[in-house]
Amino acid sequence: MHNISIIGNPKTIALVAHDHKKVDMLAWIRENREKLISHKLFATGTTGKLIEKELGIEVTKLQSGPLGGDQQIGALIAENKIEILFFFWDPLEPQPHDPDVKALLRLAVVWNIPVASNIASADFLINSNFFENDYPRKMPDFKKYIERKI
Repeated sequence: MHNISIIGNPKTIALVAHDHKKVDMLAWIRENREKLISHKLFATGTTGKLIEKELGIEVTKLQSGPLGGDQQIGALIAENKIEILFFFWDPLEPQPHDPDVKALLRLAVVWNIPVASNIASADFLINSNFFENDYPRKMPDFKKYIERKI
């Protein structure tokens, strides 16, 4: 069973990029600035500072990923406060906070939010009809899980 939650406008968007992917994310954001500026943007600390500095886009900055920023974004997803995740992660570089990264990706799937993990998927997502319009997101119904007997 699912509930419907409308992802309307402005959307709440999280932007995260590992160190070796920050250049890609900044270039992608520069190309898509006009589509992003009307939405509410969140980012992990370093990525958020770079976005603000380079593009002049206001970003709600959380902690740096290794200091808890990934977990903060995950918590916002679980609270239905983040609706889209652009997470340019580096599959070739070991991350000291790898469990946090996996937890963030897991929560995005659990709560059924759109996720882009590279330039190609980010291009598809931002150019989707749903990016500018409402999207009826199917929300999982965890009522039975929450109310289970322990």
